Amino acid sequence: MDSLDTVSLSILLGAVLVLAGILSSLVALRFGAPLLLVFLLVGMAAGESGPGGLRFDDVHLAYTVGSVALALILFDGGLRTRFATFRSVLAPSLTLASIGVFLTAALTAPVVVWVLGLNWLEALLVGAVVASTDAAAVFFLLHGRGLRLRPRVAATIEIESGTNDPLAIFLTVLLVELLVMGDRPWPAVLASLLGQGLGGTLFGLVGGRATVLALNRLALPQGLHAPFVTTAALTVFGLAQSAHASGFLAVYLAGLIIGNRPTRAHNTIIAFLDAATWLAQIAMFVLLGLLAWPERLMSHGLQALAIAATLMFVARPVAVFLCLTPFRFSWRERAFISWVGLRGAVGIFLASIPLLVGLPRAELYFNIGFVVVLVSLLVQGWTLAPAAKLLRIALPRAEPAPRRVELDLPGQLEQELVGYHVGASNPYLRRKIVPSWAKPVLVVREQRVLSAVEAGAIKPGDHIYLLAPPEKAQALDRFFVDMPPPPAPDPRLLGDFFVAADVPLGALAEIYGLEIAVADRDITLADHIAEALGHPPHPGDVVPLGAIALVVSAEAGGRVTRVGLRLAEPDPEPRGRRPRLARWVARARALARSVLEP
Repeated sequence: MDSLDTVSLSILLGAVLVLAGILSSLVALRFGAPLLLVFLLVGMAAGESGPGGLRFDDVHLAYTVGSVALALILFDGGLRTRFATFRSVLAPSLTLASIGVFLTAALTAPVVVWVLGLNWLEALLVGAVVASTDAAAVFFLLHGRGLRLRPRVAATIEIESGTNDPLAIFLTVLLVELLVMGDRPWPAVLASLLGQGLGGTLFGLVGGRATVLALNRLALPQGLHAPFVTTAALTVFGLAQSAHASGFLAVYLAGLIIGNRPTRAHNTIIAFLDAATWLAQIAMFVLLGLLAWPERLMSHGLQALAIAATLMFVARPVAVFLCLTPFRFSWRERAFISWVGLRGAVGIFLASIPLLVGLPRAELYFNIGFVVVLVSLLVQGWTLAPAAKLLRIALPRAEPAPRRVELDLPGQLEQELVGYHVGASNPYLRRKIVPSWAKPVLVVREQRVLSAVEAGAIKPGDHIYLLAPPEKAQALDRFFVDMPPPPAPDPRLLGDFFVAADVPLGALAEIYGLEIAVADRDITLADHIAEALGHPPHPGDVVPLGAIALVVSAEAGGRVTRVGLRLAEPDPEPRGRRPRLARWVARARALARSVLEP
């Protein structure tokens, strides 16, 4: 009976810790604190050195839970990434995720040698542990603060944080092996790195396609689609890891493929993974917090602070500026990307690997990694929004996400039903524009369900439901953001939305329902603006295009590099005596025609 009581007590304690983590998220959202920091503090408070007094030293359990959580986080990140976004920033993001990680670790190592007296291999291990940015922390802070960043900068940061973990994990494992087993020939090291990358890519591509095929062909009972995809992702991860390939790269690529193909129950899968990744993150962060001892962390506190300062102010900025130099990022954009290099669960997870294998000085590596993560979250996490505004990376108006309802339609994969609340400040209501691929079908008004024809003109307070392809449904958000127009034109906000200048007119026509000649559909926005203006473009130049206007947002070397889209405002209602007199005159003329005509 004592053993049963122990199991019950363990379940109770685990549930209470997770519940405390969930409730603490409300405090974090209230004060803008990074959630990862809150979850870590909950674990530390519950630990043996905290008020909770719970003894926990099971590194194997923490590593297992951390592996599963990171796999789900990366899979969820791939699932939400559009191929168009991925391709547009592929080169700079992958450069940061590969060369940037190596440079960050190498530039941090000399300071580790100096302040801790370690040899160069051990110093490189410490650098590798803290070299990668954390996808969970970055995603939450970018989306949870209501920041409206420049699209190219936001996409680069998100793709980098989602793809740099596999290389950081490989580098850490490789250095641990070198410290345990001794030197290995460099050709063997390079071959191992290449094998991990190619193997992870192969498992990810095959696993993603196989999951899509099975999901669409198997007649699974309702409610099992999301668990099937989640376990399939973990299967891909486990198979890749068992084959000594990069399971983290494999699971990210599998999510990227599944998220960009028509699948059954897509919205249910997204909602389920939201909950699964939240619980996985809370469990991982709390367990990692339980492993930490505050008094041990402070034993090398000053050295850890020196390493954290080097990482934030020297290593990461130098790596970012060097890696992004070929890609025409401004110095402000590069400065912001270097400051968003948030360290998080990945760093602490990697710091637990030396503990797992019993490496000498493993506790030192863990303590340094833990303190660096805490400092990064405290300093960089809380200053992210001010830094974006100071460097003018955040656009002047915040863009809160609208409440979107998505319903899968049985029997087909081409269309889904997307619903929005229509606010008085929605661009859709103000400008009466809807993409050509979205068809309004239902309107709920004052608790009555009406067809689009019965409803007539859409009014504030309505709920409108539209048919749209699943892969494009998210693009409708921009039309239903409850965001009032600025009281005066803002020179820094040259359009409602921004697109790259190499986007063809045909792609824009598809979204906004424009009539573009077939021969002109492949012409890029930059070429169209250059031809229409007839002179070198300058920021602020406007070129009308149907119901919208193209605004030059940025140019380089006499060529447009970024375009703002300004949607036409509706004509204001006539007011005053003259419009009223005009209406009377028009009515009199109509009456006269009706009388005089036979």
